[in-house]
Amino acid sequence: MTFTASQIALQIQGEVVGDGAVQLTTFASADRAQPGGLTFAEKDSYFAAAEASAASAILVSGPGTSATKVLIRVPNARVAAAKVLAMFFPSEPVPPGVHPSAVIAASAQIDPTARVGPGCVVGERVKIGARGDLRGGNHVGADCQIGDDVCLHPHVVLYPRTQIGHRVAIHAGTVIGSDGYGYVFDQGRHLKMPQVGNVVIGDDVEIGANTAIDRGALGPTTIGAGTKIDNLVHLAHNVSLGRHCLIMGQVGFAGSTQLGDYGVIASQSGISGHLKLGQQIVVGGKSGVMRDIPDKETVLGFPAVPDIQAKRQWIGIQKLPQMIQQLRELEKKVAVLTAQAAEKAPPV
Repeated sequence: MTFTASQIALQIQGEVVGDGAVQLTTFASADRAQPGGLTFAEKDSYFAAAEASAASAILVSGPGTSATKVLIRVPNARVAAAKVLAMFFPSEPVPPGVHPSAVIAASAQIDPTARVGPGCVVGERVKIGARGDLRGGNHVGADCQIGDDVCLHPHVVLYPRTQIGHRVAIHAGTVIGSDGYGYVFDQGRHLKMPQVGNVVIGDDVEIGANTAIDRGALGPTTIGAGTKIDNLVHLAHNVSLGRHCLIMGQVGFAGSTQLGDYGVIASQSGISGHLKLGQQIVVGGKSGVMRDIPDKETVLGFPAVPDIQAKRQWIGIQKLPQMIQQLRELEKKVAVLTAQAAEKAPPV
């Protein structure tokens, strides 16, 4: 697709500096930009690379000027880049219809604008909203409710009674609503506690590939609107995530933990069960959270502690080899002084 710089600026509320009629045919990073292309520089340090590139125009959020490039000045270049990418690379329209190989229960309600791809199974009383897109090999259990503009990538599985809001994307291989890990010990064996809850997912949520979200033991496991979950994440039964949280790859939540709005959990962190994590908290990568976290606190480490304390611990650990060497030298000096004192001591 081709746009002029002025057309792009109009869409993203930017200001053109230079020739607004220049034709732009694609968007790329500075190192891959070609003539007729648009790139971006979100920091002053990136502007030199963008100006030296072959691109014809640059999205900028700083005060930079250029004698060779058209500039589109915006408040935030990265936010503008996200919007421009959608202009140059729009999603393919969803052709409605049901593939002949799909198995659809008679009581299912599928909006006529939705697509059900090859090999899908749609259970009894399922409701699929407008422009829904089941791309293939999806299994949707009985009584699931799927809102408008929801995309299930290949081989996503929804267990019965899962509820999904509008504009949700779930990537390949993810399982929503499988049994929570609930057992009680009885007479020398582990007795399964039936998991009779469900999963409720809010609007504008995105869930990565090969993620597992367990249904609640009694009530629901919930994911708040706008939350984004990366690949290979596990949410145990009755976990509750707030709105607009970021959960990064290989994070695991034990059961019944609650995370407030705008929480950020970095990769490979483990969250213990039955905890209350506040609003706008941050958990650093590879952390182990074993206690409640108050609002707006950042924690790091294993076990996770406030970030300032964790950094002091890390600095202390880095100094350990030097401290051990100093201790050995002191022990040698003490031994020498002790021997000298023994030699000078009068006989008993």
